[in-house]
Amino acid sequence: MIWIEKQRNIIDFALSALLRRWGKNLALLTVYTVIVFILTSIFFFTTSIKREASNVLQGSPEIVVQKLVAGRHDLIPENYIRTIEKITGVRMVKGRLWGYYYEPSVGANYTVIATSDSVAKAGTVAIGMGVSRVLHAQKGDLVPLRGFDGAYIPFEVADILSPESELVSADLVEMSERDFRNLFGIEKGYFTDVALQVRNKKELSTVADKIKRLLPDARPILRDEIARTYDAVFDWRGGLLIFVIAGAVLAFIIFSWDKATSLSSEERREIGILKAVGWETSEVIIMKSWEGMAISLSAFFMGIVFAYLHVFFASYIFFEPVLKGWSVLYPHFRLVPYIDPYQVAALFFLTVVPYTVATIIPSWKAAIVDPDEVMRL
Repeated sequence: MIWIEKQRNIIDFALSALLRRWGKNLALLTVYTVIVFILTSIFFFTTSIKREASNVLQGSPEIVVQKLVAGRHDLIPENYIRTIEKITGVRMVKGRLWGYYYEPSVGANYTVIATSDSVAKAGTVAIGMGVSRVLHAQKGDLVPLRGFDGAYIPFEVADILSPESELVSADLVEMSERDFRNLFGIEKGYFTDVALQVRNKKELSTVADKIKRLLPDARPILRDEIARTYDAVFDWRGGLLIFVIAGAVLAFIIFSWDKATSLSSEERREIGILKAVGWETSEVIIMKSWEGMAISLSAFFMGIVFAYLHVFFASYIFFEPVLKGWSVLYPHFRLVPYIDPYQVAALFFLTVVPYTVATIIPSWKAAIVDPDEVMRL
């Protein structure tokens, strides 16, 4: 009971010491919280967006085959599909038609894809929410698109794609295969690329190698390769933002380290008085450690909470342009909350632990000096 009471007194004294210097400590706490907030927001966003991209890619083809001419993506003829169908292990092969359409009136690129004529009625399109917003187009409106020959073709908006799919459909325009070929001037028997499924998932690399041997000018792309590319892109964007704020982070590190590793004359006299009234060196160190932990833990948890609200409820408004990239057709979507415990633990050890430990060294140096000498400083 005596030990518990002593520890309680140490904690009470540490809190009262923080309140006596509330101005400096509040400034430090504010800057500390902002830095944790910024870093955590970046971690939360990149982790969640990569998870969303991974979920979206689960429904994509296992292998996509493109034809290359002079190192550039070219239309692939139908006979390539027949060749691929004969490869052992291939379950399904389908030619796809898709492309990009630039609309100068809004300065945006649309992603145009062809669906089967049985799904899409000729002369009609289904558009994503982003296209609907920039064109102010609703169901039943006419949307003119400029064809490859310069003539405009009017399309009726038959449907607006669901807001739930806006992450992948914001810039999408769906139309029939016949309309797609007429719009871009693509002859029958040619496709943008070929999508295929493989019976045994372990044979994906083997099938890709066979395609390369049979079709030397073809480029098979595995779904895992696309996923790794997305991960690299989002990691790069997150790293770019961290680099932009690196100066602020460095300034904070210098400021907090200086605050933690140096004691003011007032704090030295305070330690001298405590030693004079019978406090042990260990008790002084524990008291100063509680001060450091009170600031660092408060900043850490407040930064985590604010970052969570910022990313998952406020649509990461502070970092949106950098993290999502430049685009007229920004998708409006809310990320599903996901927190990587390893990232949180790493952030904890990078922010809380160093500051708390740094408070011990100067306190120990002041506590081992004779109380009279300390109070005369």
